[in-house]
Amino acid sequence: MSFKKKKAKRHNKNREIQEDLQESINNQEEYLPEPPKKNIKLNNFNWTEKQKEFFKIALDKGTRIMLITGPAGTSKTFLSVYCGLQLINSKVVNDIMYVRSAVESSAQGLGFLPGTAEDKLRFYNLPFLDKMDELLAETRAEKLEKEGRISTFPINYARGMNWKSKFVILDEAQNSTYKEIITILTRLGDNSICFVLADPMQTDLKNYNQHGGFEYLMEIFNDEESKQMGVQTFRFSEEDIMRSELVKFLVKKINTPAK
Repeated sequence: MSFKKKKAKRHNKNREIQEDLQESINNQEEYLPEPPKKNIKLNNFNWTEKQKEFFKIALDKGTRIMLITGPAGTSKTFLSVYCGLQLINSKVVNDIMYVRSAVESSAQGLGFLPGTAEDKLRFYNLPFLDKMDELLAETRAEKLEKEGRISTFPINYARGMNWKSKFVILDEAQNSTYKEIITILTRLGDNSICFVLADPMQTDLKNYNQHGGFEYLMEIFNDEESKQMGVQTFRFSEEDIMRSELVKFLVKKINTPAK
C-alpha cells in the first residue's frame, strides 16, 4: 500500500472515531473538555442528566477530590476510569492508580490464594481492568501498564506514600474504614486527584462498628467551604442505573419500604 493510501486510511479511521465519540456523548460539548485521543473507545451511551452533571464537575479544573455514591449499575467505576484517561490525555496527571480494600464479598473467606501479590490481588482489580479493556485498545492498555502509568494495589500499602500528578480511584469504599479512606486522601500531593466510589447497599465489612466511614465523610464535606477547596460530593440514584432494566428494577424494589 502506498504512503498516500495509508495516510488516507488513517485519516478516514480517525474521522470515524471522532464521529463515534461525538454521537456517544449526545452532543455534550459543554460537559466535556477536548475529545479523548483516538486510543479511547466509547460505545453509544444515553447518559442521564445526572451523569452529564458528573462529567461537568469531575473534569472541572478545580476538582481535587470527589466522593461519589450510588447503587450498583450507575457506572461509577466506568465514568471514573474514563475521566482518568481524559486527564492523562490532557496531561493534567501522569498516571492512574486503582486502590481498594482487600475485603471479600462473602460470609466465608476463600482462604489462602497461591501466586505472587499481583496474582492474589488480580481478582479485586477486575472491575478496573474490565473498564480499561472497554475504553482502550488492547495494545494501548498493555503499553500503559508496562510504562507504569496504570497500577493497582490494596490500601494496606499506601501509608507513607506521597502521590504527585496521579489520578487515584478508591473503589468499593463502602468496604473501607474511616481510617483507610483518610489514609488515601492524605497521600495526595501536588496535582493529584482522587475519586472515592461507594455503594452503601453492598458493604462487606464483618465488623459493623466499622461501618459509616464513607457516609460520614460525605456528610462533613458536603458544604461550600469544601467545594471551594476542590472537594466535591456526588450522589447517583436508581434512575442513573445503566447496567440493565432488571438491575434498576431490583434496586428500586429493594429500596422501597414494604407495605
